[in-house]
Amino acid sequence: MKNTTRFKLNAYMSVLAEINKIDLSALNSKFTIEPSVSQTLESKIQESSAFLQAINIMPVSEQSGARLGLGIGTTIAGTTDTTQKEREPTDPTYIDGDGYKCTQTNFDTALPYSKLDMWAKFSDFQVRIRDAIVKRQALDRIMIGFNGLKREKTSNRVQNPLLQDVNIGWLEKIRQEKPAQVLGQHIGDDGKVVSDKITVGKNGLFRNLDAVVMGAVSEKIGVQYQDDTELVVICGRQLLADKYFPLVNQSQPNTEALAADLIISQKRIGGLQAVRAPYFPANALLITRLDNLSIYWQEETRRRSIIDNPKRDRIENLESVNEAYVVEDYDCTCLVENIELLEQEPEKEPGEMSEAEIARIAAVAASVVKSMSGAGSSAASADTTQTGDAGDGSKGGA
Repeated sequence: MKNTTRFKLNAYMSVLAEINKIDLSALNSKFTIEPSVSQTLESKIQESSAFLQAINIMPVSEQSGARLGLGIGTTIAGTTDTTQKEREPTDPTYIDGDGYKCTQTNFDTALPYSKLDMWAKFSDFQVRIRDAIVKRQALDRIMIGFNGLKREKTSNRVQNPLLQDVNIGWLEKIRQEKPAQVLGQHIGDDGKVVSDKITVGKNGLFRNLDAVVMGAVSEKIGVQYQDDTELVVICGRQLLADKYFPLVNQSQPNTEALAADLIISQKRIGGLQAVRAPYFPANALLITRLDNLSIYWQEETRRRSIIDNPKRDRIENLESVNEAYVVEDYDCTCLVENIELLEQEPEKEPGEMSEAEIARIAAVAASVVKSMSGAGSSAASADTTQTGDAGDGSKGGA
């Protein structure tokens, strides 16, 4: 490391020691980050990602507990004949299901001396170090949220390149805790999960993705959320061509700090806004509100140690925090997996479909979804066959 780089690095380390109220010599030991600094760091992580800004990242004081919820888990309006019974108030925030449990995630990074020497040429040297760590933590959280299947005591990045073994993510939480909200799998007679293929296109279960979404909303999304204007469809990259996604962060300039990781479609799917986020499974759809997805981090658990390791010619930043990936209300979700796109029918231009046609499409699609939930994909195939050209109406694009 060059002497000029060492000088700037020492200044950076001095600032870290000062804001965390510890001696400079204590940085190479594990220390607990000050609460205010930890909150600032979490805010920087969230601000570095458009997707993370759209979901919830919330501090919790306990390692485990009840989910915070969306705040509208049920209705509260009603009437009571008080001559017969007392009025019974309802908790609108109550939601069924399991709570959360925060577990430790390590975010360990190494910065080679050579890279620090290059960064030392710039006046924002300290900001570059911070941003390199913050942006990777943000992307890794998104990757875990969409791909996490379990938490191993020691994760293996080679065997699980999408961080499947670091923590249980949102999609796996839906599969495990509310499998009824998943299309693309069903429970067999032996109690095991059986994967179903969701074919979309000519002679498929659904004629297009619009029918899939309309049917899923009608049959899987709770009635209190079906008309929610904040419902969106998070899409896999294989499902829609790039032409459907011309807007990136609503024309956000590439030079701005906001990461261009949330792609918004100009078209709708089944009447809902379509979005694409990093690392979402390529052949799947998730219907939900973005603020129905949360990351909880436990206060006073963010630990850090910064080690100058000349044996490896690098600076090592060892950082950890207890966190949990949470779906607030499963009634506001429907996960559609194992989608296979077949030959596509030509779409009608917008405005060519009447309201009656749209209603018929939604009704037929809902019946297919309902039959799949009851008896697996074979029943769905039979139901689609019996409805004849019910899918024809699905040809109109949203």
